[in-house]
Amino acid sequence: MVTDISGVARPIAKANGLPNAHYTDPRVFAEERDALLYEQWSGLAVAADVPEPGDAKPIEFLGAPLLLLRDKKGTVRVFHNICRHRGMILVSEPRKIEGAIRCPYHSWCYGTDGRLVATPHVGGPGMNTHDDMDRSTLGLIEVPSYIWRDVVFVNLSGTAAPFEEVNADLMARWSEFDSPHIHGGEGSYFRLDVATNWKLAVENYCESYHLPWVHPGLNSYSRLEDHYNIEEPGKYSGQGTLVYRQIEGENGEVFPDFPGLSDKWNEGAEYITVFPNVMLGAQRDHAFAIILEPKAMDQTAEHIHLYYSEEDTDEALRAKNAAQWKVVFEEDVFVVEGMQRGRHAPGFDGGRFSPAMDGPTHLFHQWVAEKIAKRRQKIAAE
Repeated sequence: MVTDISGVARPIAKANGLPNAHYTDPRVFAEERDALLYEQWSGLAVAADVPEPGDAKPIEFLGAPLLLLRDKKGTVRVFHNICRHRGMILVSEPRKIEGAIRCPYHSWCYGTDGRLVATPHVGGPGMNTHDDMDRSTLGLIEVPSYIWRDVVFVNLSGTAAPFEEVNADLMARWSEFDSPHIHGGEGSYFRLDVATNWKLAVENYCESYHLPWVHPGLNSYSRLEDHYNIEEPGKYSGQGTLVYRQIEGENGEVFPDFPGLSDKWNEGAEYITVFPNVMLGAQRDHAFAIILEPKAMDQTAEHIHLYYSEEDTDEALRAKNAAQWKVVFEEDVFVVEGMQRGRHAPGFDGGRFSPAMDGPTHLFHQWVAEKIAKRRQKIAAE
């Protein structure tokens, strides 16, 4: 039994999906921003975006101006990208912080660890301190963050349970992959801008039902019947295959495996969504992370990063791998954009689900419904 958005428990074959408003109504988009993306552990970026100490990258996440930063000690941190004085944006483009982070408005300066270190003329001309200005309480506002598989997860509300507690089951499931994940470099990142609501990208990724018709190349060797559903209510969902095939170069070369893997991964692979917006792939010789950036109710940026077990992997093989995955992910675009257009049909009631094939997708719907219901109850009680 599953619970749909109405709060009623029904067998999956009789349950509705999310109502059209969850894809077409700006008010619901704002509600989901708070309940699903700000209050949970959402994917923001990857640590590889700031590879060296002092590297800084401004990111706007659903309207919130954030700063991804690797401090002088090498720790990746996330701050609100605003000066504590008047709310001025501090860093407007990716760059190296050589000294301090200086506000361009009144020159207040911050260390890469967020400490307020200078307040020029704050006590009057030539007076850089004031008894009523306690610098120790006016550092940059840090956002709770956690890095797993190089993905930087953030909790904007600061109210979520610790990441390793929320995602303990998945981290245990993939504990064999706890070795370093090395980003493949510039050619191992690409972005797809898709005219769809971000949830439809999750819904499509979670299931293998569409493979024969949308991914005929993949289905030629990793058939629908070779896949299995992955369903952990309230946590994550996705699908796996029993016949993963390594990519090969012109002379049969392959990427080195991640160390210490069990035989399960010789021909197996898994593809899971970490709710709400991070889609991950685990395979013996490389991995990927897709971070969904909701740009608007019907606009999503998909940030796709490829990872390997070693620094020195074959450049030509990396390029071939990136090109192959790009084709696969581009094949999904017409599907998720078509479903987005379809959500404007006034007679559509959320759809019906195959009890055998659609469990992972409807599990995501159930998670959305539960988080929305919880937030509505909290607001009603205030």
